Order: sequence, then C-alpha cells, then structure tokens
Amino acid sequence: MEEVYVIGRNPVLELLKTEKEIDKIYVLKGDRKGSIKKILGKAKDKNIVIQEVNKSKLDELSEGKVHQGVAALVTGFKYSTIEDIFEKAKVLDENPFIVILDEIEDPHNLGAIIRTCECAGVHGVIIPKRRSARVNQTVYKSSAGAVNHVLVSEVTNISKTIEILKDKGLWIYGADLKGKNYYYKESLTGAVGLVIGNEGKGISRIVSEKCDVLIRIPMFGNISSLNASTSAAILIYEVVRQNDEKKKKE
Repeated sequence: MEEVYVIGRNPVLELLKTEKEIDKIYVLKGDRKGSIKKILGKAKDKNIVIQEVNKSKLDELSEGKVHQGVAALVTGFKYSTIEDIFEKAKVLDENPFIVILDEIEDPHNLGAIIRTCECAGVHGVIIPKRRSARVNQTVYKSSAGAVNHVLVSEVTNISKTIEILKDKGLWIYGADLKGKNYYYKESLTGAVGLVIGNEGKGISRIVSEKCDVLIRIPMFGNISSLNASTSAAILIYEVVRQNDEKKKKE
C-alpha cells in the first residue's frame, strides 16, 4: 500500500475518529491552540507518534498545499469491495444507493463528490483502477475528511461492474446531455446506481449503453455543462428527495 499524507485540521480530526492506522502525525512547532490541541489529545489517546516540525517540512509533505500546521501519515487508503457496499446497505436496512464514477480525473472533483456522498447517505462509490483519480491527500483534503467514512471500491471494468449491479437489482441512471428526460421527471427511487462521467468527455459510449436510463440536467446559459461534482450533487440529492417523499407516502 502506498503512503498517503492527510493534511489539514478537519481531515486529520475526521481521520482520528476512524479505526484507520495512522503511522505518525506531524505538527508545526509551537502550535498548541484550537483544533491542533484537540488533534494532539486524540493522537496521544491512541498512542500515535507525534513529531514537531518546521513549516518547510510540512510544506514538503503537503506538496505545497494548505496544511494548516498538521499532516498525518497513513500507510494507504483501504479500498472496499462491492460486497462491502451491499452489506452496508443491508445493515442499515436501506435500498442500495451507489455512485459510479466513469473516469473522473481531477482529485478535487473526486473529493467533492465523496463529500456529497457522505452527507447524502450514499452507501458506496465505485471508481475504475485506470484513467481515474485515486484516493490521495488532495482527495482527503477536498472531501473535508469524508473519505474516511465512505466506502470506495476500485474495479477493473466499469461496464462489467454495472452488469453485476444490475443483476443485484440496481436500476442504473447515467448523467448525460443526451438523456431522454430531465432528472426530476424520472423516478429515482428504490435501488439506484448513478453514473457520473468524465469532466470533459462525459460518460463513455460503452458505459452509457449499459445504463438503464440516461437523464440530464437542464441548461439555459451559454455554458453547456456543469462541473462534474456539481452535477453529481444535484442528482444525488434528487435521489434523496424522491426517496424521502416516497417514505412519507408509505
């Protein structure tokens, strides 16, 4: 497993709330105020090695990104299996809700989508092993630590994985400008798989052909598409809204 540095106060605090193994925490020399004090307290409770370093060391570990005086070294991110995701839904007694990302390349987008998924109660996120952003320190930072609480599965082939999900009862919706209906006119209740495509190319042809339904977000401005993470947030919360409405009627 590769080494990953989790940077920023909130991401490190969220990391400390989990059972993930933390090798070491680096903090800026002399900084003992606010949330840093809380981080140090939790780290000591878990017997995690704490090392005081100067700013240049933290700048190096964070590759120049904003670190807020703290970085945590973890051995690497542990990816989940599809079975883990289904088991989570089963334990919660909920219909599975899975977000499938087709070659999202920007780790900031991946982190933002994972953050939305965590807030919305999505059971898991699926990403491809190739031609895709992986979970790294940028994802940890941009997800505000949400990646510590979301099951992320890496798969070899997205289109074949969609077939597996369909066999398990999921109805697969793909976000595509060529979609037949606006997203709010489509029923998005039950066991749902939501596919979000690449930032520039969108969903690949092979993947779009595997979807049960293609849905689109209305566009009225001069720019013809939204950022991938924004599109994902709109559609994810439409699934939440429709399922909430359904529960109220039952």
